[in-house]
Amino acid sequence: MMLSPLQRLPQAPRRDRNPTSMRERGHESDVESLMEQFHAYLAKNQLKTTRQRDLIAQQFFAADGHISIEELLALTRKESPRVGYATVYRTLKLLTECGLAAHRRFGEGQTMYETAGDTEHHDHLICVECGFVLEFQNHDIEREQERVARSFGFNLVRHRLELYGLCPKSRGIKGGSCPNDDQQPAKPEPGR
Repeated sequence: MMLSPLQRLPQAPRRDRNPTSMRERGHESDVESLMEQFHAYLAKNQLKTTRQRDLIAQQFFAADGHISIEELLALTRKESPRVGYATVYRTLKLLTECGLAAHRRFGEGQTMYETAGDTEHHDHLICVECGFVLEFQNHDIEREQERVARSFGFNLVRHRLELYGLCPKSRGIKGGSCPNDDQQPAKPEPGR
C-alpha cells in the first residue's frame, strides 16, 4: 500500500507564506474566486466587508496547508500591524461558517485551519513527538472505509482519518530525518 503525500505541513516555525509567491505559482485566480465567495456570503448575511477581514482572508487563502490563528495573525500583521487576535479569530469563524475554511485539531495540539470546499479529500499522518503533519491520499484506504461502512449498513457522508505515530527521526532510526527539519531554522548549540 503506497501513500501519496500531497505536501508536507509543519506546525511551527513555518516558511514565509506570502501571497506574491503563491501568485507566481498560479494561485491568484483561486484566491480571487475564494474572495468572491466570501464577499457573497458577507453580503447575503448583511455583514460588512472590511479591509482587515479582506486582508486576513487573502492571507489565509494564499497560505500553504494548515495554519494556526497565531500564524495567520503574524502574516497579517506584516501588512497591517494593528490587526488584533480577536479579528483574526472572528474572520476564521466566518470563513468556517461559510464553508471556505475547515478547522482541525490534531491530538492535544492547537487548532489549525485549512482551505475547505474545492480542495481534494485527504487524510493526515501526525508525529506525536515533533508535531509534523503530513497530508496524504490513498485510494485503497478510501475503498476499505467504504467497504467497512457498507458491511455495517452505513452510507458514508464524510469522514476524517488521522494517524498518529513517530516520524523516522523521532523513532531513533539511524540516519532518519524528520520532514519537519527542513522547515525549521537550525538551533544554536548550547553555550554559543
